[in-house]
Amino acid sequence: MIRSASRPPEARGLTRDGVRLLAATPDGLVHTRFRDLPRFLAPGDLLVVNNSATLAAALPGQRTGGRAVTVHLSNQLDNGTWLVELRQGAATPARLSDGVPGEIISLPGGGSVTLLRPYPDPAATRIWTAGLTTGAAAVPGYLARHGQPIRYSYVPDQWPLTAYQTVFAHSPGSAEMPSAARPFTAELVTRLIAAGVAIAPITLHTGVASLETGEEPLPEWFEVPQATAGLVNLTRAAGRRVIAVGTTSTRALESAATEGAGQGGTVTARRGWTGLVLGPEQPARLVDGLITGWHEAGASHLALLKAVAGPALVEASYREAEAAGYLWHEFGDSCLLLPPRPAARVAAATRPAGSAQSAAGAAGSQRLMQPSSSSVSTGLVT
Repeated sequence: MIRSASRPPEARGLTRDGVRLLAATPDGLVHTRFRDLPRFLAPGDLLVVNNSATLAAALPGQRTGGRAVTVHLSNQLDNGTWLVELRQGAATPARLSDGVPGEIISLPGGGSVTLLRPYPDPAATRIWTAGLTTGAAAVPGYLARHGQPIRYSYVPDQWPLTAYQTVFAHSPGSAEMPSAARPFTAELVTRLIAAGVAIAPITLHTGVASLETGEEPLPEWFEVPQATAGLVNLTRAAGRRVIAVGTTSTRALESAATEGAGQGGTVTARRGWTGLVLGPEQPARLVDGLITGWHEAGASHLALLKAVAGPALVEASYREAEAAGYLWHEFGDSCLLLPPRPAARVAAATRPAGSAQSAAGAAGSQRLMQPSSSSVSTGLVT
């Protein structure tokens, strides 16, 4: 049975980087704290982070007859319209599917939402393309004044927008926090850089995450800048690891991959919309590891994790995290997935003594699986 984090770690007496971390490495599974992340990384490794900032994207509204509704803004399209989702009630609202084209929903401060058409096709009932008016205010200021961060039933209380921002937040546009980076602190980032670990940004503005089981994620706007593309390519050429912080960073990087086969691809600078869905038929080509939160069964994120780390490592990590009482969702605990790398990539590396894997058993961590265990046959260790 999974346990959901119902409030930020700071409200539970922890620092952001004090949440638990399950590190899944070729040597086994290790319980530690997120602040110990540098133990598992090596000089020359590259962390790719999402610098998208979270919007206060939940707006109170009124339908015809005065019925209350909550409007979740998902993504702004290139033509200025928005993808929106309707929710019933003001607190942890349930999804609505009874919108009709042309319906106008009144918003505070003279704003309104006009439903235009179901998205992505006429048979859809959850997401709408809609026109948004915000009176005399620009959208960011309007949301800051009238909106709240999107939250779901496992978070019963409101928390300020600052609780939904990561230390890397720079470019506003995400409907929901790119939460894999939430445990990072300025002090931890400084320690990583001082240890020779590089950090490079991408931007991917997340849409709403309230997908039906088996439903593919919505297209999302992303940008991989030239400087980041260059760092990724240099890191791979040197045989070092490219570790994506979150499924959003993974989606952006893999969307900017060249068409080369296998592990030999490179990244090019790119921006635009991506509908890429990683999974068994679309494995990751560029990302060697992943820092992530914990996702519910049936979420599309799980297919992405398996596309990077392989089903065996992901499933073993989830079994262990559930048994150990890790906390799920955006305010919860974290996982570091470092699968074995292809032989060609290992041969290219010239790592110093004392690699990240040998550091995994440092003081304060507990090793759960040994290379000599039966897990060898599952592909968990090399």
